[in-house]
Amino acid sequence: MRPGTAAALFALVCGALTQRASPQINLPAVRLPQVPTQLPLGTNLNQLADPGGALGVRALAAQRLIRSNRQTLEADPNGAPIVRAQLVVLDLSTGALAAINAAGFTVLRRQTLPGLDSEMFVLRAPAGMSTRRALARVRELAPQASADYDHLYSGSAAAATGAARSQESGAARPTLADAPRGARVGLIDAGVQPGHAVFQSSTVTLWGCDGQSVPSAHGTQVASLLVGDAAPFRGAAPGATLYAADVYCGAPAGGAIDTIAAAFGWLSSQRVAVINVSLVGPDNLILRRIVQQMTEHGFVIVAAVGNDGPAAAPLYPASYTDVVAVTAIDAQHHLLLEDGHGPQVRFAAPGADMAAATLPDGYVTVRGTSFAAPIVAGLLALRLPEPDRAEAQQVVASLATEAEHRGNAARDESYGWGVVGANVRTAPALVRARPLREP
Repeated sequence: MRPGTAAALFALVCGALTQRASPQINLPAVRLPQVPTQLPLGTNLNQLADPGGALGVRALAAQRLIRSNRQTLEADPNGAPIVRAQLVVLDLSTGALAAINAAGFTVLRRQTLPGLDSEMFVLRAPAGMSTRRALARVRELAPQASADYDHLYSGSAAAATGAARSQESGAARPTLADAPRGARVGLIDAGVQPGHAVFQSSTVTLWGCDGQSVPSAHGTQVASLLVGDAAPFRGAAPGATLYAADVYCGAPAGGAIDTIAAAFGWLSSQRVAVINVSLVGPDNLILRRIVQQMTEHGFVIVAAVGNDGPAAAPLYPASYTDVVAVTAIDAQHHLLLEDGHGPQVRFAAPGADMAAATLPDGYVTVRGTSFAAPIVAGLLALRLPEPDRAEAQQVVASLATEAEHRGNAARDESYGWGVVGANVRTAPALVRARPLREP
């Protein structure tokens, strides 16, 4: 095999950030090397794969995104996209705020995060000051506060490149129980199309984008796997009430930390106990602090581990303590080649060879950890009607006892506690789902 073929194969299988199901942050297409369409009989794809391949493409895609939006975006010291000259700070004292104002910073927004005992400040750096220097200066002036870059977070889905093949394509759809009266679940993602037929049994409450509806394919797909109910398709909590926060709104700088933090604040104020986050990105002090506060208040946060490969560095928020991190399996219960691995993994759930609702109507075949996370979130939402710290821990532990373990220990870094929600997967043939394809 020619040098570089393994890395190219891995990038192709992953979808490699070039055509994720979410178009909301406008990641540009990356031209990949050609890969042979046939391999020798018995070839082990896992041995061929270069785990660093997807991560390398992620970095390249981030660079191109930044180059396309130089006026608003730049890279942090590690190359991750951030909003240029903008910082996010939690809980500034009166004295620290006065010092920051005196140093030439502008407060763009000041917002209380309901139910989280925090106040968020979005700051603009003084003219001529680099964002890196601005962060260092704010941390000098307000050492007791939490301050960080306004990082961008992307969807953790990989587009399918062909029609899915399913062992259940001719089988009857498994019966799923309706969500109990009053069941609710939250979503932080791109916009949802509430008028899709799959949501006919659910109440969908939208937040974000200054009250405007900006539907997206990725948000609608993930939402359908949470609460969808249009036989034969059903999500994990069919008919449950959905609280959907759009943190993208179709903008290149969408998915930034300040908007994600505000979305958590809104869901906290609504007392939505289980929240799905199918977004991934770097560690960030603001996101870490918000997630910690949410879990301490009894909320359960479910997040996708990402599709950068088993040897990739941890992605967040999935890798934070107490977050329920989810990886993906195919129709044969095999982990996807591109799945992230590590001690953060709690569960595996269907994330390939399955259908999800999409824009403007109908269904598509989806692939990625983005689509496994909502299945786990929906199952937990059926069990946790209100935020409660002790009860939250109990319902997660209860789901773990029901998981089908696939590893060699009680919990491992591949499947976590095991597979859950296997009967939630709807075979694409049952709804005539079209495959997602690169243009």
